[in-house]
Amino acid sequence: MTRPAQAKTRPPGPKHRRRILLALVLAVALALGLMAAGGGAGTRPADPPASVPTAETTATSVRPSVASVRIDLGQPGPPVPRRFLGLSFEASVLPLIATYGRTGDLVNLMRSLGPGILRFGGVSADTRVAWSDPATPKPAWAAGVVHERDLLGIGRLARATGWQVLLTLGLAHYDPHAAARETAAARRALGPALAGIEIGNEPDAYVPHHLRGRGWGYPVYNGELRSYRTAIAKLGGAIPLAGPGVSGSSAFHAWAVPEVGGQRPSLLTGHHYPLGCHQTPPPSIARLLGEATRRLEGASLNRYMVVARASHLPFRMDEAGSVSCGGRAGISNTFASTLWATGYIAEAMAAGLAGINLQGSPFNCLGYSPVCATSPERLARGALGVQPVWYALLLTRGLVGDRPLPTTVSSRRARNLRVTAFLASGGSLRFVIVDDEPLGAPAAAVRLQVGSGFGSATVMALSAPSPRSRSGVTLGGGTVAPDGTWQASAGRRPIAQRGGIVTVTVPPSSGALVTVQPARLASPARPRPTRSGDRTAPASGRPRGPGASPPGVRPRV
Repeated sequence: MTRPAQAKTRPPGPKHRRRILLALVLAVALALGLMAAGGGAGTRPADPPASVPTAETTATSVRPSVASVRIDLGQPGPPVPRRFLGLSFEASVLPLIATYGRTGDLVNLMRSLGPGILRFGGVSADTRVAWSDPATPKPAWAAGVVHERDLLGIGRLARATGWQVLLTLGLAHYDPHAAARETAAARRALGPALAGIEIGNEPDAYVPHHLRGRGWGYPVYNGELRSYRTAIAKLGGAIPLAGPGVSGSSAFHAWAVPEVGGQRPSLLTGHHYPLGCHQTPPPSIARLLGEATRRLEGASLNRYMVVARASHLPFRMDEAGSVSCGGRAGISNTFASTLWATGYIAEAMAAGLAGINLQGSPFNCLGYSPVCATSPERLARGALGVQPVWYALLLTRGLVGDRPLPTTVSSRRARNLRVTAFLASGGSLRFVIVDDEPLGAPAAAVRLQVGSGFGSATVMALSAPSPRSRSGVTLGGGTVAPDGTWQASAGRRPIAQRGGIVTVTVPPSSGALVTVQPARLASPARPRPTRSGDRTAPASGRPRGPGASPPGVRPRV
């Protein structure tokens, strides 16, 4: 209520002035005391959480959302396979990639990931490129051909990098004898580097892609597959078969189960694109990084692995990308794709997959390709730059050989947070943390409940100015150099665990690889710089061992 006007004109007496002065002194003293105490006894943590900053994330008054992470050390899964990571290129660019064994940056780039699998396939294997030799003229339908000299170049690239090759043979244009001659040439050119062959790319989608008529289905495919294998065997023995290379997990059961029973391939394969290029509503960063997409992806991985486990055969996701049809500019070539791929690759490792190949084309820098050239001149000399998604491969390479651990994340607010845990052979724990929340959301204070058997930790941050960034991506403070090499920064100070808990604060739209050392080890030293070709995992010091996809109208999950 407003005081009457006449009361304002009456000056306070001496006694009243003393009371006002005393109240002001007490208020100032109380404020100074609270500042010195840091807000009150017990409110300031003895060891503040480590922060993983991004360029646009600054201190905020918004309190972080808290997530608690529990692991089960008693049930580690099998080790992540040595050749888990890989790249997949369109078969039509095989002759170009073959030249990069002698020139360019691809050798350095592939070496920086350790041993992997290089796959050639995609829609062009069935529609644009064919095998040609003196006995096999170029068919009228083909826009390009692959010769034996091209396979010799791929063999040179494989030897220079320590990678193996998975080769897709065209099936849409039925020609088992040409396929047999191509396989024989691949065997001569690649030797032990030939990991296997796939016959047909996404045969389950031949009808909607107008490559076969309505009578096409698994029975016809199975008969043609047998003819191919018979022709191949006559020219030099059996080659490991990979298949069926379906367009998504929804078709896997109908195609893989009978193939397992009738063909017994050495490797089961399938593809994954979380967003479809013709979807309604259209693809977006919010959808790519949303909780709904993550739930669908979990169900998709489970569908693949149910068949793989029942058949006791390994499964490899030999083609994967963010958006089908070659990707979507503004999504696939941004840091958002890095966050998606980091979380998805880690989850694929935890699910028990044999590996994953990220799809790409070296001349498409607007799509999902991990590497590409920005001009025809750079393309010709192999001067390939990395797209943001490449950093997901660099981060997850350090998990090869580790054993995934059952992981439970509990939080009421940090719901769009992905955490995957692994047990390293030396006893260390590794946590891949991805916060998919948009910028402006509260940071996530992730409480890793590791127990008293573990000591301090180190953090390698994955960050960029924003999810839409096409540049400015850093991993461990370092960026990939023009020649394909990468060097992490000196690292952060160790983070001590308190009461068996290591707390790391991860800002929205960023990620981190956290390594927690066993308590019996001394506090970890600052990690030495890691360069391409090193046999050392990032931030751990543990030694290591030696264009466009077919259109789709819905996500391939």
